[in-house]
Parts: sequence; C-alpha cells; structure tokens
Amino acid sequence: MAELLVVRPGPLTTVQDLGRRGVAHLGVPRAGALDEPALRAANRLLGNPPEAAGLETTLGGTALRASAPLLVAVTGAPAPVRVDGRPAAWGAAVRVPAGALLEVGAATSGVRSYLAVAGGIAVPPVLGSRSADLLSGLGPAPLAEGDRLPVGTVRPGPAAELVPLPGPPRELVLGLLPGPHADWFAGPPPGAGYRVAAASNRIGLRTEGPPVARRHGGELPSEGMLLGAVQVPPDGLPVVFLADHPTTGGYPVIGVVPRADLAAAAQARPGTPLRFVPRRR
Repeated sequence: MAELLVVRPGPLTTVQDLGRRGVAHLGVPRAGALDEPALRAANRLLGNPPEAAGLETTLGGTALRASAPLLVAVTGAPAPVRVDGRPAAWGAAVRVPAGALLEVGAATSGVRSYLAVAGGIAVPPVLGSRSADLLSGLGPAPLAEGDRLPVGTVRPGPAAELVPLPGPPRELVLGLLPGPHADWFAGPPPGAGYRVAAASNRIGLRTEGPPVARRHGGELPSEGMLLGAVQVPPDGLPVVFLADHPTTGGYPVIGVVPRADLAAAAQARPGTPLRFVPRRR
C-alpha cells in the first residue's frame, strides 16, 4: 500500500471526510471537513467517491513525501503547491512521483486547504468515518512529523477537469433562520458591526462586536444542538457551531445558519467583517 510520510505537519492538519452521520444521540459530534464543497471538489478532480478522506490544512500548509507514484489535488483556500520544489497546479490533478516531496504552502487567502489523493487517505474508520474530531478525540490525531498515512487502493472513477468554487469571503454573510429561543432576545443580532474572532476553531466560529440584548435572564437545561446553531453565551456575542460542535448545550439558541453558508464560515479569517441576515424558514 502506498503511503504519505509527514515531513512537516503544519500548524493544524487533520484527516477529514464527510463526517459521522447518525450518531449524535450517542453524544458523538459530526466532525468532517469544515468546507465540505472544497473537499468534494478535490475528490471529483481525482475521480474519488465523495466520501473519500483527505487532509484539511489550517493556514500554514503541510509537506509530505510519497512512497509511490500518486495523483493529488488541492482545493479550498488558495495556496502554492510544489512537487520537489517545482510549482504545481492548485485546483487541478497533479502527479507526484515516488519519493517526491509534495508541499502545500501557507494559504494566500482563506483558512483551510484540502488535499485529496487518488484512492483516499485510508486510516481506519471510527463509527463510520475517518475524520479527526478535535472535541471528542475520536479518529486520527492531528498530523505529526514522521506519521505515515496509508493511501487507499480503490480504483478511482471518471474525474472532472475543473470544479469551480467561490473564493474566500472578504465579508462573511450568514443567513439566520429563527432559533428555538429567539424570543429570549430583544431582536436578532445587529446587521453589521461583527468580526470573526481569533478564538474561532473547528468547534465554533466566535464573534467580536455588539452584544445581543436579552429579554430573559437565566439559562436552560442542556438540549440537543444542530450544526449551524447560533448560541449566545452570557457575554452576548454569538457563537456559530461548526463541525466539531458539542451535541448538547445550555445557552439559548437565537438562530440557525443554513448549512449552505457554513463553507464560507470555514474560510473566514480572524478580523473578517461578519453580517447576520435574518431569513424565514
């Protein structure tokens, strides 16, 4: 079986697929790629099935050495790609010879790049997924120098030559469907004045800006949480739950961000202006 040897793991690089479905009742988060369309696009460029596992890098890229000839693709946040020091294509299939060093550089915009390899990253699945879950600790640990990642032997199918994707947002616009506790607040979050906070991570996108005024004090018993749920903790600053979010929570939920808007949230750098736009169901 072919392998990728981790030469430089980068600030945070994890194995991700489409996540764990149908296990929230067990207290297990969904996990999976934060920018799911980007991972799907990388797999399409190689003819992989959509659920094939790849690598999600964070800002600083990664470097890997191939033990055998491989076909790879990088999508998501734009970043320089090199094979043995020579520039290679981003957003297209790239051949990597045996023994060659594949480098994904620091993102030039956005946050998370996705590296897919023909056949997929074949680490053992846990509860039906190969994804690393940073909240629960399920799945493979974030990459470390010297790790060896097995590559699957499944023969890829027809590949796409080009898969268009939107660029990282200069302003993050998130739709907001009414949440179960919208009546706890004087109104929805102000339409402007927010920024993406540096404390954001795979669990949640945190915000900086005007606190949301509450009508009711106190807190709630813990209840189930959805992907995209917008909790408002005591400081009044909304938190958008992302893929590694806890399955329960006790802060009131003012709204829910539609799933289609969450890929942009995955690529919004700290300091990016953020605007919530109320929507009806």
